[in-house]
Amino acid sequence: MNVFVAGGTGTIGRPLVLALRAAGHLVTVLTRAPGRRAEVEALGARALVANALDGEALMAAVRSAQPTHVIHQLTALPKAGPRRAKDLEDTNRLRIDGTRNLLRAAIAAGAERFVAGSFALLAPRDAADEMQGAAAAAVRSLETQVLEATRQGSIEGVVLRYGMFYGPETPSTAAMIALVRKRRLPVVRGDSGLLPVVHVDDAVSATVRALSGGFPGSLYDIVDDRAVSLTDIVETIAEYTHSARPLRVPGWMPRLFAPYMTRMTSIRLPLSNARAKAELGWTLKYPTIREGLARMCPQAA
Repeated sequence: MNVFVAGGTGTIGRPLVLALRAAGHLVTVLTRAPGRRAEVEALGARALVANALDGEALMAAVRSAQPTHVIHQLTALPKAGPRRAKDLEDTNRLRIDGTRNLLRAAIAAGAERFVAGSFALLAPRDAADEMQGAAAAAVRSLETQVLEATRQGSIEGVVLRYGMFYGPETPSTAAMIALVRKRRLPVVRGDSGLLPVVHVDDAVSATVRALSGGFPGSLYDIVDDRAVSLTDIVETIAEYTHSARPLRVPGWMPRLFAPYMTRMTSIRLPLSNARAKAELGWTLKYPTIREGLARMCPQAA
């Protein structure tokens, strides 16, 4: 396959490009930063420089690559993760306008299939607050555009709703491990959250599978076998890094200094990966976060 990856230098992008090259595919990576050419080429891919929000420049880039398949992994998230609405504005634009431009370019270039990475925590939600509400609307726009293009027969679209990424090269995981070791990441009493998560390696393998597997116009939940609470994650990291047990704080306390953390303890979104396994032929290397962290944390210690 000749695969065009938009967003090939991010958390999932880098290992995805490596996996595609290992599978023997020709890979072209879109980057908006000329200084990242060498990084992309070191992965064994061709680099093209363009801004996904510049429709004409993106059209020219995709046409020059002549891809058979296009993968959409465009985000612009802070490495430490979003903490306020402004942190998501660029990613929201990429999910709305960037998706529109990339779909248009993929169709014009004659690509057969368009695989789009979505986010499970936002896709089904009607969030009331500014940060979550705008982000959820952007995710719905991404998904709707891909599915509508498929319905119209313009291209084969497949949407992958990823759980929260974790893994040794994932910035948020590295940050959590560092905080747990210093006992600076407390857990909330009465945490009833159920968060869908997925090891980045398993997200990559599902994405590669989606290039040829699954049905056009389908949405797949790319998540572990078991949803977990934020408390589960923090306590498991502490266990496997041989750190002191995390402090336990009352539910009202994080609302004062960590409202994002408070939201995470109230989300209950246990999703099933059964359809993804059956239709993509996807097998998880790490079925649960305990297995993923058990393998990862000794390496990080």
